[in-house]
Amino acid sequence: AKAINCENFKDEACDECNNCKQYLSQNHPDIIEMDAASNNGVDDIRRIVEEIPYAPILGKYKVYIIDEVHMLTTQAFNALLKTLEEPPKHVIFILATTEYHKVPLTITSRCQKFQFSKLSNDLNVKKLREIADNEKIDITDDALYEIAKISDGGMRDSINFLDQLRSYKNGNITVDDVYYVCGNVSFNEISNLLTEINNYFREYLKLNSELI
Repeated sequence: AKAINCENFKDEACDECNNCKQYLSQNHPDIIEMDAASNNGVDDIRRIVEEIPYAPILGKYKVYIIDEVHMLTTQAFNALLKTLEEPPKHVIFILATTEYHKVPLTITSRCQKFQFSKLSNDLNVKKLREIADNEKIDITDDALYEIAKISDGGMRDSINFLDQLRSYKNGNITVDDVYYVCGNVSFNEISNLLTEINNYFREYLKLNSELI
């Protein structure tokens, strides 16, 4: 949404032009976001359809972002269908969902599909390190890797977890702090436990063999 309205777009949005600045301040008049989880009725879609003919105020395109689009009612999808079939040239819809299979085929057949994959742990850690450095958060690299593993490729979950850790501890955040906050047991503790169990059975077998 930001990139297609950027006035100086090259490989990515410039973040310097008026359109980019309006987007970054969340005040862009031509980028409209709707949460379908709480606005999923036919009247909500009709309001959008009524606005569509009007030209953009600031950017080249009006962009409607409908989050959790699978939550729309059947009547709402039907109201949206004709607009998706013949959209005005100045309008773009971005339909976001985590449950693609719940979106009617009549809708998906008229859309381009982009499936976002999980981030690798290395990319996740790289971004977390940038955030930690910018926010002056003192945290070890192994703690960041543990956050990435727990978040399972989700950047938003990683950032939320990092924020929890900063609230929990002001000083140097270590991997033990990560385990404590998330309630997990460290691999070292599991390894030590298994070693102790193994040693116990070795001694038990040795003692029994001597008695026999």
